[in-house]
Amino acid sequence: MSDVMATAKRIIANVEKVIVGKRRQVVLSLVSWFCEGHILLEDVPGVAKTVLARALAASVGCRFKRIQCTPDLLPSDVTGASIFNQKTSEFEFRPGPIFAQIVLADEINRTTPRTQAALLEAMAEGRVTADGVTRPLTPPFLVIATQNPIDHEGTFPLPEAQLDRFLVRFSLGYPSMEEELRILDMLRREHPLNQLQPVVTAEQISDCQKAVREVHVDEKVRRYLTEIVHATRDHEDLSLGGSPRASIALFRTSQALAACQGRPFVQPDDVKTMAGPVLTHRMILRPESRLRKVTAAEVVEQVVADVPVPTLSQ
Repeated sequence: MSDVMATAKRIIANVEKVIVGKRRQVVLSLVSWFCEGHILLEDVPGVAKTVLARALAASVGCRFKRIQCTPDLLPSDVTGASIFNQKTSEFEFRPGPIFAQIVLADEINRTTPRTQAALLEAMAEGRVTADGVTRPLTPPFLVIATQNPIDHEGTFPLPEAQLDRFLVRFSLGYPSMEEELRILDMLRREHPLNQLQPVVTAEQISDCQKAVREVHVDEKVRRYLTEIVHATRDHEDLSLGGSPRASIALFRTSQALAACQGRPFVQPDDVKTMAGPVLTHRMILRPESRLRKVTAAEVVEQVVADVPVPTLSQ
């Protein structure tokens, strides 16, 4: 696990040359990547969602593509299409931006459901089917999608089935006064993102993904995280709780978080840390709970507080 921790530290240090005061969010991004999952950044405009995605891409020697999602974006604009070559008199497939290793889908809720669905196969199976031919994607493959939860005009909200495809969802939030002053100082001459260089290779990321699977999860910890997910299914404020995919996601992300900290085993605190980012977007609140201003994050906090933590004596 020391190699995973060393790789994570190098990426974190590099990203923090650009992103100020967001260590937790950077760690969550790496946890998702080491689990071969995908990230949904949901926050108001101007808090560096896109910059975080670009900084992660710049820190790793991978092919990076950005998709600016708009209502007129077509599925073929994402996956690619066959173009007739007059010289050879044959159709040639020209791959779309989805064939990069890191894909930024900026403002994903501004494109149509049909185009949103073009990302599903790639995210779930690591391959793309276009013109009847299935083509594999080069690992490590990561989709980082951003969306603005405030402006709903001209948007297409992601359905629950598609939200479930994202391993984690989190927000960046506003910086403090001191952090914002540091940001202004960093941007005096040019954007520091232009100076970022890769600090790890794609092969090292793939090695970390393999190593994370070897992190030990005790039977008591497995039961603990399963009890948390099951508690969401019976909660009075929820009409839909976490699915078995949520249990798997919580299991895998807890492994990755432990590995990033250099531990070969998962602690209950790892499960607590990952419960919010993994579960909140997989739950549906009851209408009456929404009227009472109850949030999914509050429900997860309550569930985690209510489920007893396993101890050595149990």
